[in-house]
Amino acid sequence: QVQLVESGGGLVQAGGSLRLSCAASGLTFSTYTMGWFRQVPGKEREFVALIRRNSGTTYYADSVKGRFTISRDNAKNTVYLQMNSLKPEDTAVYYCAADRSTSSTYTTGYNYWGQGTQVTVSS
Repeated sequence: QVQLVESGGGLVQAGGSLRLSCAASGLTFSTYTMGWFRQVPGKEREFVALIRRNSGTTYYADSVKGRFTISRDNAKNTVYLQMNSLKPEDTAVYYCAADRSTSSTYTTGYNYWGQGTQVTVSS
């Protein structure tokens, strides 16, 4: 079955950096657009970044543009999220997701989800 496993979360001070990884198995990774989303308690899950399956084109939420970088290694079936200049408002559970066809910024466009990894940014 398909599995997406995130890692790399943790506690960091404001201004610091973290690199999240998401290892995929059970799917043909290169044929999926991969996305990162985040969620805080009581709020809807929100789009962070995506990287398209064919072109490798990337797209970011305005709130993270210029600070976060999404990348993928198809040979390792892994997608990454490099997060720099972190702010307390970046605190959330971060999820990776796989999208077979829509390259969407909406959660409904994604077929598979990981279990999430906590990122906490202290001020």
